Amino acid sequence: MAEAAILEQCRLHPQGIPDADLAMEIAHIPVNERASAINALLSSRKIQVYKDGDSLIYREVQKDEAVKFKGLSSEDLLVYQIIQSSGNTGIWTKELKQKSNLPQTQITKIFKVLEARKLIKSVKNVAQQNRKVYMLFELEPSREITGGAWYTEHEYDAEFISVLREQCDKFINSRGKATLDDVWDFVKRAKLSNVDLGKEEVLQIVNTLVYDGKIDAIEVPDPNFKPTAKKGKDIDAGHEGEDVDYMPGAFITEYSPAAIPIPSESALTNVPCGLCPVFEECVPGGLISPETCEYMDAWLAQDDP
Repeated sequence: MAEAAILEQCRLHPQGIPDADLAMEIAHIPVNERASAINALLSSRKIQVYKDGDSLIYREVQKDEAVKFKGLSSEDLLVYQIIQSSGNTGIWTKELKQKSNLPQTQITKIFKVLEARKLIKSVKNVAQQNRKVYMLFELEPSREITGGAWYTEHEYDAEFISVLREQCDKFINSRGKATLDDVWDFVKRAKLSNVDLGKEEVLQIVNTLVYDGKIDAIEVPDPNFKPTAKKGKDIDAGHEGEDVDYMPGAFITEYSPAAIPIPSESALTNVPCGLCPVFEECVPGGLISPETCEYMDAWLAQDDP
């Protein structure tokens, strides 16, 4: 009776039911009997339990899942469930060890078992190349882990970024002015990438051109924007506009060739002082001084072009 009642509640909550909610739904069943039924269902692999914060969640194991988990030990399932709860950001060994309280040697063996069954996989973290994280086999790693479009085989793809920058710069210069949507559409039509680049990635590329002084970013009124008036005033009907709210979306950013391009070289980049890492410590008569600067001597000794 208790097992059937618990299974019924799990079926009513296919995403899982918290322990506190389950206790309320089957409050007529004594606590000891409920605990025994839960343990029996866990042992027979009819339900599984995992943690969400401080709460225990019970979920029915589907038939196809039962086949995958057949023969796994309770420790195997515990590790699987911890990895499952980490989502597509994964979990690294040290954190899993803390959550499972299992010794490292046992965790390593469990990894091999779960990987052999294609239940989990290891993925390199681009931010920490020496650290692998584990996640469910069917999940696509988050961009936080893979580095997104700017990484190929976990390596920063400088050549790909350089091509994108060059092509986006040429496009904006050829158009005279372009919005982010224009540039994004161009990148997609030109098939410059083997992966789908979102608007956010294209914005990152365009921003690097702005920061390098190759293009200008200018806020202009959006021709497609229709303002909303206060007090029911209709702007299109010719009423005064002093009561119109400023709303997000009233302006868009247009990109155009830089009006004053930043030169590749300037006085500050040419003179040694402009690139000197100890510039702030350099004082006349000091330990580091213009009088004793070998770089300044070499620069002054250069022939005029």
